[in-house]
Amino acid sequence: MRNTIKITTAVLAAGALTLGLTACGSEEESSGSDASGPLTVAASPVPHAEILNFVKDNLAEKAGLDLEVKEVTDYVTPNTSTEDGSVDANYFQTQAYLDDFNKKNGTHIVPAGDVHLEPLGLYSEKVKEADELKSGATIAIPNDTINEGRALQLLAANKIITIKEGVGFEATPSDITGNPKKLKFKELEAAQTPRALADVDAAVVNGNYAIGADLKPAEDALVLEAAEGNPHANFLAVKEGNEGDPRVKKLAELLTSDEVKKFIDDKYAGSVVAAF
Repeated sequence: MRNTIKITTAVLAAGALTLGLTACGSEEESSGSDASGPLTVAASPVPHAEILNFVKDNLAEKAGLDLEVKEVTDYVTPNTSTEDGSVDANYFQTQAYLDDFNKKNGTHIVPAGDVHLEPLGLYSEKVKEADELKSGATIAIPNDTINEGRALQLLAANKIITIKEGVGFEATPSDITGNPKKLKFKELEAAQTPRALADVDAAVVNGNYAIGADLKPAEDALVLEAAEGNPHANFLAVKEGNEGDPRVKKLAELLTSDEVKKFIDDKYAGSVVAAF
């Protein structure tokens, strides 16, 4: 039976406090790594937890892996709970996001294997084509550093705006150098962008949140990130030092199996693309 557990920041914070009070100082205890127990992975509900649950239900037992999946709906808790040992690993993010998170929060999370890509897309309930956006239209974009930069790069790649050269995925609205339609930008937490579609003219939405909102990126996006050559693969991640955990290695192997690739291809029909 599927054992998916919804968790909140408060619950994880309590777990972190308990860990802090009971840890005895060893590296293994402080990192939360216990290779003899189940491997607990925090993941965004869609598609990450769905992919993990496919592994759990179809591949893990035969491979001798005891896997627990904890669904988390924000982009902060998975890393902080992996850092403090509340969970063993997480699966939700890109390298650029992780690098920025580690730098800003003093965490020590590292990748343990690419799994899939979720193209970022521009969506609207008001227009059918990007060039139909009116002068002064408001576009919601994610407010975290890397996803905001990706959103602006997406708009620039489709000639909706222009931005400074060299800013890469750290671009912000202040880096916009050309805005012929005088677009306004509403910066929101990434999870809120699909919910804002009724109140704005368009929104740039991360693939997992788009799918969770019953949007079909391959069909519904006005413009969509190209999959080929895209550096934003989502991966399994652990606290530095736990890369050699045999459970982590086994899960990474299962997540890049032919069975998982077929599951991704069949279920997401191009809205999520295997990165292996």
